[in-house]
Amino acid sequence: MKELLKQIIFEQQEYCKNIAQDTVPRDIEEEWLTTTEILIITGIRRCGKSVLLQQMRNKLPEQDFFFNFDDERLVNFTVSDFQTLQECFFELFGEQHTYYFDEIQNVKGWEIFVRRLYNEGNKVIVTGSNARMLSRELGTHLTGRYIAVEIFPFSFQEYLQLAKVQLEAKDFYLTSKRAILLGHFNEYLEKGGFPKYLQSPSTRYLSSLYDSIIFRDVMARNGLTNDKEMQELIFYLASNATKRITYTSLGKIVGIRHSETVKNYLEYIGQTYMIFQLMKYSPSVKVQMLNPKKIYFIDNYIVSRIGFNATDNMGVKLENMVFIELKRRGYDVFYHADKKECDFVVREGMRIMKAYQVTIVMNDEKTRKREIEGLMEAMNAYGLAEGYILTMEEKKELEIDGKQVHVLPTWEWMLVTTQHPYRKLLVNKA
Repeated sequence: MKELLKQIIFEQQEYCKNIAQDTVPRDIEEEWLTTTEILIITGIRRCGKSVLLQQMRNKLPEQDFFFNFDDERLVNFTVSDFQTLQECFFELFGEQHTYYFDEIQNVKGWEIFVRRLYNEGNKVIVTGSNARMLSRELGTHLTGRYIAVEIFPFSFQEYLQLAKVQLEAKDFYLTSKRAILLGHFNEYLEKGGFPKYLQSPSTRYLSSLYDSIIFRDVMARNGLTNDKEMQELIFYLASNATKRITYTSLGKIVGIRHSETVKNYLEYIGQTYMIFQLMKYSPSVKVQMLNPKKIYFIDNYIVSRIGFNATDNMGVKLENMVFIELKRRGYDVFYHADKKECDFVVREGMRIMKAYQVTIVMNDEKTRKREIEGLMEAMNAYGLAEGYILTMEEKKELEIDGKQVHVLPTWEWMLVTTQHPYRKLLVNKA
C-alpha cells in the first residue's frame, strides 16, 4: 500500500504544478485562508473545486500535504489507511501541519481522521462532490467548528473573465457594448459554466462527466442496479426542467411503481448537485413538502445534452440560469403559487424579501399581463414594495399600484447586482 500511495502522491504533485495556471481566479475569502477551523468545499464534479484548492495553496506560504482520492487505484482505501497515508507524507516531506484532501467523500468515515488532525492543531481543507457531506450528522463527527462552502460552475462574470472581456461602467450604457455583452450572454446561456468545457468544448467531456455522476455517484454509491430506470427519470426531468412535478405523477410517467422510490432517486441525484428541487413557499414545512416541486439543473448544458426539446426552449434555459444564480448567491429560494404564479421568491430569516419573474420578452400583451400579475400577487402576499422581471433585452421601470417593478436584462442583473457570486458560505458550530 505504501509504495502505491507514494507513487500517487508524486503523480499528483506533477499534476498540481499546472492546474491553477491560465484559469480564472475564483473568489477566495480571507477567512478561508486564516481560519483554524476545518474548511469543507463542496460542489458538483468538475465545477472547479480542485482549481480553487490549488489557488488557495498558492496563496498560503506554509508547506503542506495534498492528496486527491478520485483515483481508481484507491477503490479499496478505507479510513484505517489514513494512518499509512500520513506516514508516507512524513517519510517523503517531513512533518507539515496543513492538509488538503480532494474528493474525500470517496472514503467512508473520513470525518474520523479529519477530526484527529484538527484536534492535533493542523489546518485541514477538504473538497467533495456530495451534498451529504454537509448533512446535520456532520457535526456529530467533527467536534468544534467548521466552515462549509458550496461552489458552482462559472457565473456569467467568470465566463466573461475567461473570454478576456474587460468590463467598464460605460459598457452598460453604450448600445454597441450592450449588444456585445448580450452576444456573450447568449453563448453562456447555451454553453453553461463548466470551466474545462468552456476552455475546450467537447461533448465527450460532458458525457464522461454525466456518466461519472450517474454511475459512480448515484448508482454505485447508493447500491442501485436499475440504470435504465434512472436514465429515463433524468431524461424526463431534463426534458421538463422548471415545470411542476409530483413524485406520484413522475413515477407513473417513467414507470416507477412507488412514489417513495422516486423521492429517494431525486434525493440521490440532488446529493451530487446535478439537480435541485424547488418547493412552493409556505410558512408550514409540511405544506411545502406536500405541494408539487419544480426541478432545476446545475448547468444549462446538462439540460440541453440530456433532455429533449421539440423547440429551442430559451425560456427554460433563462429561468434555470436565474435559479442557479440565486443559489450561487446563497439565497433561500421558493416559488409562489396561489391564483397566479411567481417564479422565485427569496426568504431571508423568516420573511420573503425578494420576488422575481423570468421571461424572454414582454412585448405581447398576454405575456406582459401574466408576468406582472404573478409578480404583483407575490409582492402583495409578502408585503414587498418592489420586484423584478428578468428578460433577455428589455429594460424599464414600472410603477403599479404604488409598487416598483424593475424590468432588467438578465445579463445586466447578473453583473450589476452580484453578491457573493461564486459561493454559498455556511458557518457551523458543532
